[in-house]
Amino acid sequence: MSHASRGAELRRLLNRTELLVIPGGFSPLLARMAEMAGFEAFFLAGSQTAAFLYGLPDVGIIGLRDMVDHARHVAARTRIPILADADTGFGNAVNVHFTVQEYVRAGVAGMHIEDQESPKKSGTSSGRRCISVDEAVGKYRAAAAARDEIDPGFVICARCDAVGSQGETFDSAIERCIAYVEQGRADMVWINTLQHREQIAEACRRIPAPVLPAYGGPAPAPTLPEWQELGAAAAIFPALTTSVALQATWDLLNDFKLRGTEALEAAQAQGRHSPWGVVERGKVVDTAAIASLEGRFLPRDLQRDYEATFGYADRTKPG
Repeated sequence: MSHASRGAELRRLLNRTELLVIPGGFSPLLARMAEMAGFEAFFLAGSQTAAFLYGLPDVGIIGLRDMVDHARHVAARTRIPILADADTGFGNAVNVHFTVQEYVRAGVAGMHIEDQESPKKSGTSSGRRCISVDEAVGKYRAAAAARDEIDPGFVICARCDAVGSQGETFDSAIERCIAYVEQGRADMVWINTLQHREQIAEACRRIPAPVLPAYGGPAPAPTLPEWQELGAAAAIFPALTTSVALQATWDLLNDFKLRGTEALEAAQAQGRHSPWGVVERGKVVDTAAIASLEGRFLPRDLQRDYEATFGYADRTKPG
């Protein structure tokens, strides 16, 4: 899929009747794994990028260049559309104009811009404050104008973090979302921390654009069929590929400290018994493509002998 068509594909997925399920994470490898598992889009999460690449909390410390350069790496390694986190747009409406064009050129399909004050907080944590509706609308108008200049298919997502924020209510959040679409020309709306299913249904009914609602109420969260029934265009799981990996890594490190190589053997055995098989890194990163390129373009005397040589990875293949 060409970069120019990825936004159009994301728009198609958002506007169909079937729910779009979007796993999230921080790396090209995880995006490629999501594609291989059959998902149709991937979310490059700022929170996960800050945590896993920089060891920082999601409070607006990493900037435009950190995110847009990383977004380029993620988009380059997968064919499915990437929705990328752009925090608050890294400044005011003027900054947003250039931010959008940088993200378009990075090859992602769309980006979301939050309506929080800067420096922002995580969209699901306490301490959030939102900018005025007028300022937010101006930022989304600037984003839409920048989109239209170079790629009208690119998706601008207005993320509303007002529910649970200082001085805001559910009703004020809905009014914001409507303004972001009707006045700001946002293509879709992500509304955060909704507290119960009735709020989800009302948000999806009242907001005149595809809605990506995020649940922040008591457990259990809606199931995928429930999201569909409530009217959501998409359901997003920003840390789907990272939260379990974080726990698994923590468990293995502590187990290895306690038992040494026995812990590694137990972890490898668990992978061999997976109903989906052992994940092969060589397939995910497409190691075979290297030999293919060498065969096509290197002189014969410079091509590598893969049959008569071996290495550690070859001797430890599962099976």
